[in-house]
Formats: sequence, C-alpha cells, structure tokens
Amino acid sequence: MTFIRWFAELGVGDVPLVGGKNASLGEMFRELGAQGVRVPNGFAVTAEAYRVTLEQGGAWSRLHAALDGLDPGNVDDLARRAHEAREIVYGTPLPSGLATEIVDAYKALRQQYGEALTVAVRSSATAEDLPTASFAGQHETFLNVSGEARLLDSVRRCYASLFTERAIMYRIEHGFDHFKVLLSAGVMKMVRADLAASGVSFSLDTESGFRDVVLITGAYGLGENVVQGTVDPDEFYVFKPTLRAGRRTVLRRALGGKEIRMVYARAAGRDTTRNMPVARQERQRFCISDAEVLELAEATMRIEAHYSDRAGQPTPMDVEWAKDGVDGQLYIVQARPETVASRKSAAMLDEYVLEGGGRGAAIASGRAVGGGVVSGRANVVADVSELGRFQRGEILVADTTMPDWGTVMKQAAAVVTNRGGRTCHAAIVARELGIPAVVGCDDATEKIRSGDEVTVSCAEGDTGRVYAGMLPFHKTSTDLSALPMPGTRLMINIGNPDLAFQLSFLPNDGVGLARMEFIVAEHIRAHPMALAHPERVADPAERERIMALAGAYASPSDYFVTRLSEGVGTIAAAFYPKPVIVRMSDFKTNEYASLPGGRWFEPAESNPMIGFRGAARYTHPAYADGFALECQAMKRVRADMGLDNVRLMIPFCRRVEEARRVLDAMAAMGLARGVDGLEIHVMCEIPNNILQIDAFATLFDGFSIGSNDLTQLVLGVDRDSEIVSFDFDERDPGVLEMLRLAIEGAKRNGRHVGICGQAPSDYPEVSAFLVKHGIDAISLNPDSVIRTIRTLLEVERQLGIPPRPPALPMHKEKDHDATRR
Repeated sequence: MTFIRWFAELGVGDVPLVGGKNASLGEMFRELGAQGVRVPNGFAVTAEAYRVTLEQGGAWSRLHAALDGLDPGNVDDLARRAHEAREIVYGTPLPSGLATEIVDAYKALRQQYGEALTVAVRSSATAEDLPTASFAGQHETFLNVSGEARLLDSVRRCYASLFTERAIMYRIEHGFDHFKVLLSAGVMKMVRADLAASGVSFSLDTESGFRDVVLITGAYGLGENVVQGTVDPDEFYVFKPTLRAGRRTVLRRALGGKEIRMVYARAAGRDTTRNMPVARQERQRFCISDAEVLELAEATMRIEAHYSDRAGQPTPMDVEWAKDGVDGQLYIVQARPETVASRKSAAMLDEYVLEGGGRGAAIASGRAVGGGVVSGRANVVADVSELGRFQRGEILVADTTMPDWGTVMKQAAAVVTNRGGRTCHAAIVARELGIPAVVGCDDATEKIRSGDEVTVSCAEGDTGRVYAGMLPFHKTSTDLSALPMPGTRLMINIGNPDLAFQLSFLPNDGVGLARMEFIVAEHIRAHPMALAHPERVADPAERERIMALAGAYASPSDYFVTRLSEGVGTIAAAFYPKPVIVRMSDFKTNEYASLPGGRWFEPAESNPMIGFRGAARYTHPAYADGFALECQAMKRVRADMGLDNVRLMIPFCRRVEEARRVLDAMAAMGLARGVDGLEIHVMCEIPNNILQIDAFATLFDGFSIGSNDLTQLVLGVDRDSEIVSFDFDERDPGVLEMLRLAIEGAKRNGRHVGICGQAPSDYPEVSAFLVKHGIDAISLNPDSVIRTIRTLLEVERQLGIPPRPPALPMHKEKDHDATRR
C-alpha cells in the first residue's frame, strides 16, 4: 500500500510520515506490547496522503488565498478565514486509490476484531507531540465510527480540523508554518470506554514537577470529559520507587464528583455522543480498582523508561488511557512527552506568599494549578459569545474552558472554573502559559461577578482559593545551586500532605515533624473514635454524615486507616529516602471535640493544654481504640507501602512508666521498636523529659525538643491565654538552659536530638544558640528555611564549621536509568 502504514510498521522516527500521535502509537504497539503495555491495533493514513489529496484537488492555492494576510488579532477575520479553509479541505475529495487503500485496511482490521468492530479516527499532525509543543486538543477525533462511508468522511473531517481557529492560532503562537504542517489520520480499534472509564496519567506530579510519582486521573465514560474538564475526576498517585520494589499499594487517592459520563448516542440520523448523569452510588465509588491503578502506573513507567532511553535523557510522559467495558481490559490510546512541569528548573526556587492575616474566608476554592498568586478584575464568561469582551490581564471565570478559547486564555492573568480536574484543558493550558488556575470550584460563576476585584492563590497547597479584594503578596526567588547547606542538619515541619511534593524541593535533610492533626482535621474530617464506634454517635444526622465520609471504603475504620496512611505516606514519599519523623496525634480535648462526632467522646476540661493529650490518651480506655487505628495506619505506611523512612514520635509523654505502657501497646499492634528498623522518638517538651533524660533514653531512639510546650511549662505560661502571652518567650534564660540540658543529656546517651518547635523559625538567635551547643538537627516551618540557612551558615562560619554542598532535590538528580530500575 502506498498511503497506509500499520502500527506494527511505525516508530518514533516516523513523525514526518504519520505525525506525532500515530508515530507514538506505533512505537508502543511495536516495542512495548511484550511488556504489558496494551495498545489497540490500527493503521495510519500517511501525511503524504493529505498532501496528495490537496494537490490533486487543487486546494493549495485556494488555501493560500484564504489564509495569506491573516490578522490573528482580528477575531472575526480569523473565524471567517478558518471556516473558509475548512470548507476547502473538507470539500476536496479523496483520490480513488487512497480511498481504496483505506477501505482495504479497514476490512483487514475487521478480520482481526470481528464484524462488530467500530474505530476511532484520530488526527495526528507532523508537528504534534514535540517536547516543546504538545498541540493537545487542537485537532479533531471521531469516535465509534462504523462503515466504509463514515470512515472516509471522518478522514476528510480530520484533514479539515487542521484549520480550526484554535489550531491556526496555536501554530502562529508557536512559530509553525500552516502549509508545512501536514496531517495523518490514525484509524484504531475503538475502546468502549463509554461502558467503563477513561482518563489521563502523567509520569510526574503536574504541579510541582516531582518525578517519583505517577498521577492518574479518571472518570466514567469517554475521555473527552476528563480532558475538557467537564467532570471532576478521581485522582490517584502511585510512588515509583516502592512499586518497583514490589509494594503494590496506591500512595494516595481523591474521590472526584464524576457527575456525568459521555456515551454514544444517535441524533438526527447521525452517530454522536451525549452526557448522561451518573447515579449517586456510582459517584461514591472510584471509577477503577486499585489493581487497575497499579497496572496503569506500571504501563506509564514503562512508557517513560522507553522514551527516556530513546531520547537519552529523562522524558516524563503524558498518557491517555481507556478501559473497555466489553473485554474489561485497559488500553493506552495516546502518549506524548509532558511539556510543562518537566521543564521546571530544580535549582531555582520561586515562592509566593500572601501577606497579612486579613484575607478572610475564600469566596471560591478548588484544585490548585501552578504555585502562583495573582490579583485582578474578574470577568465571568457564561458563553463563547461573551469572549469578545474579555480584556487582557483580567481573571477568566467560567463553568469550564474549551480548546477554542486559547486566544482569550493567553490574555488572562488567571483562570477559575466550576468544573474540571488537574489534567483538564484549563489546567493544561494554564500550565503552558505559566498562569495560576483554580479548577473544579463548583460555584465560582455564582460567587464571583464580572468586575469584582479578586486574588487567586495557588500557593497554599493542593487547594486553590479565590479571595475577595486585591490582596498584597510577594514572590521570592532563590538559586539553590548557589546556596550551601549548613553543617547542622536542617529538616522541615509539615502537616499538609498537599504541600509535600512542592516542599521537597526546599533544601532539607528530611522531615523533623510530620503532624497527624492536619490530616485528621482536613482529610479525614471526623473524630477517630467516631469512626471506630459510629454506633456511639447519638445524633442520627451526625452519624449519617460520618458514615457518608466512608462511603467508598469497606468500613469507617478502614476509611480512617486508609486516609491517614495515604496522608502520611504522601509526606514520606515526597522526602524518601530521607527520614520523616511522624508525631502520633496530639489534639487537645477541645480540638478533638470540635471534630464531627467528637462531642460524644471528649470530656470538658478547664485547661486542655495540660490535660488529656498526647501519650496519656493512647492506652486510656477513652481513646485506646482510636490509637489502635493510628497504629494500623502507620504499620500500613511502613509495611504495605514500603515507606520505611518513617520514624514515629510520641508527644507529651509525662513519665517513664507512661512511656513503657505506650511502647508495649505499640509493640502489641505490630510497631515494636527496632523491628524492621523502626525507630521511635519522643518529644522532649516537659521538664521531666529533661530531668529524667537518662531513663527516657533507654526507651527511645531520639529526642525532639518541642520549644512551645517546653516554654509553657518552664515559665508557667498558658499558651492559650492572651492575658499572659507577653510573658511567653522561648529566649528566656531559663528556657535556654533547659535546651542546653536536653542537648547535653541526649548526647551523653548517644541519642539523636533535634528541635521542631516554633523558636528556631521565629528567632535567629535561638538557632544560633542551638548550633553552638551541638544540636544534631533543626526542623523549621517551610517559610523560614531559606532565611535560617543563611543565619546558620554565618553562625557556623564563626564557629569554624565548614558548610556542606548545595542540596538539590534527589528526584531531580536521578538519570533516566533510574526509571528502569
């Protein structure tokens, strides 16, 4: 055949022949099928066929007449000329020899898959899926095509889609010649995702650029809804190093709304698609199983490794997948290099910080795209007809965005949408443009009006927020390659897993304090005992809300264990293999009581700051079952997830005997100190911890000084009391002496000693004091890391302590061979 190439005949070197998409499908079909990467069979109608079709039909001169002199700034002129160009191409008949070859290849494909076969006809441009220009969503795809006449018509429609307004503008913006970009049509077995699910996977985290995870998004039905952002999809993360090591566990997941599914339909005598509502019961389940998530992750990793080998350098990939509802199999239907997050510099750290505390509650929130902050005037666009009034520098607010909105999005300072996930069209384009976006807000177009002054913040983790008013913020940029590390180990305090991948790019030696409380309050959103014993929640409505949280899980207890382990696991994965010290829960009774279900389990205390908290709760009948769930979660992190860099820490442990009881209880639940390398540390925050440090040192592997509680108990100042807050000062000579004694006692016993309280973050002089007395590690709030590094370098210079080399993130330093390992 002159104009047909089967996928088995194609590879990545054939982009000039069949375009980026078809070349990639052929490469995977030919090279990766034996490795379990399942690609539907098919063939490509070559780009030469497109050229010959237009040449024999005398279309080239007419296309020049339609497009020469185009003014891209004139929206009406662009629309008119694009329509004329499409009419010219679609109206050009296929040469008879070409049509015969397409029909013959189609017949051969039907012999393989059966007479009931339907096919997808996909556009593949010769400039597509390049490392610097993805052309994502620029050209048309036609699904569920059956019959020879419809197939030939779909090929002509693919050819015409080369001249959509968005494709013309994309070529202009990226410097491509309209008449040198040719189009190949791919014809492949249709994967019946309308009967199952589909989505996108990335071989890195799309927001931070963190390389050691696979991000998978998915929803019911055809993939168009996920790509265009018309649904809020399920999200899954898989950690590459532990999956390679045989730990088949999902790192983290988030249940999406999945309100609609796209299915096939017939209207006005034509096959088309339409959206159907998804039943509530289905929405409360994940669209694919854990086993399928892991299969997709492995396929994505193999694709990344293969393309990295071909390129001679790490090449993160953007992969489209679909599950066939007929045969139940997962298929890869497209793969291309990821072009945004993978190009971020690991050496340059940009940080955006909102200033002041007067921003109030967010008027809209969703999933954050990018890490920036922007203030400006909102423009709410309800329909494509309103795009003409959009002004450069405004914040685009819409239900969702479409590929032909590219010109307007390029003028926007930020984008806010009601619908969509972090792999939808709005998110992809926002990343390419380098602007912040908040997607999946549900009600942004209702809460925000055109003309409102708002601030869009994507600098607060996974959740993006829109605030009323033009809030002040600042940006700092640091060249990490020029910033040495101090001799003292520098660690990070973190509670929010949403920030973990991003914070891992800070210079660090691990995590000195990972707080459980944030995960329980923000990600689990219920009292642990209420999940262990929902029958004891006396209010039926409150009990129903708690049960609803666990709807996608085997039981309320399983919900708690899974969510807590995934939150802690995400932090541990972000910093792996560096140590991550996880503090077991340290809520006070008033904080616990405020959680849903909490009022049925918590006593009322006059001074909860020194009441029923920390270690005292763990073996007490009032909380022992809750602590058991915490231990199950930590065992899952270390044993099932394989994140053995997690060390555990006991807070507010008043007495040596209390420490023994807690350690015995943990050992009985599979967390015995020393077994499988488990280290257990203790917070050094009560004067008795220091007075009896030799006895505590026989039970624990290390100490972490909690300067906040230590100051409270040394000075007798209630941390919650505003009246005496003026006397709360970690720099008091008595507090400093206790710090010195703690360091001295730990070193005397050969135990690690660090500090994770607020003092080093707030007071450089406290950091200097700790270094002078030989502390092993200082753990800081993220916003003070760079500042404290500079302080410590100066202190250590005066003490004659040499600096260490700069610390670039390890996952950015790995060569592409690590992908295969």
